[in-house]
Amino acid sequence: MIDKNLNKIIDKGELNKLTFKIKNMEWIYSIKDPILETILGSLLIFIVIILVTRIIGLRSFAKFTAFDFAFTVAIGSIISSILTSSTSLVHGAVAIVSLLVITFISSYLQRALKFYSNLISNDPLLLMDNDKILHDNLKYARIEKKQLIAKLREANVLDYNQVRAVVLESTGDISVLHTSNKSEALNDVILEGVRKKP
Repeated sequence: MIDKNLNKIIDKGELNKLTFKIKNMEWIYSIKDPILETILGSLLIFIVIILVTRIIGLRSFAKFTAFDFAFTVAIGSIISSILTSSTSLVHGAVAIVSLLVITFISSYLQRALKFYSNLISNDPLLLMDNDKILHDNLKYARIEKKQLIAKLREANVLDYNQVRAVVLESTGDISVLHTSNKSEALNDVILEGVRKKP
């Protein structure tokens, strides 16, 4: 009796529609998703990164050079691969430790060998010298004047004559050195290593 009533309630067409809806929801969540393994893997990779960073130093995640940027992208890619594919945690941890060791060696070589430092990093570039915009430097750096002015606004510069220097750093960041005291000069040491011409 119950079976007949159940058959009346759910006929084959309704059952197919329900099955189709459930299958199409698998992009949100699937029972096959290894959620517990992902949480555990995230925790273990987090611990590995913290331990190795404590040993090698925080400079590993600083963005001083193009090398540092590439390192950060590579670490993200490895972590993604570990958590979303068949890469084992040990394999991923070895890859992360290897990258951190390479970064440590690279930072040592940067301090020891000038040519190596020049090879992997750009010297900062002056974009404004006092109130004068250096248009050739902007062109070389592929920065538009409106982008420069946006950075001046972010730094709360009210007038060009407040600016002492604007520098495109080797990280790609733009530093705005300014003062509200017109008589206050910029110490030359602050611009040490900054290129005035491309």
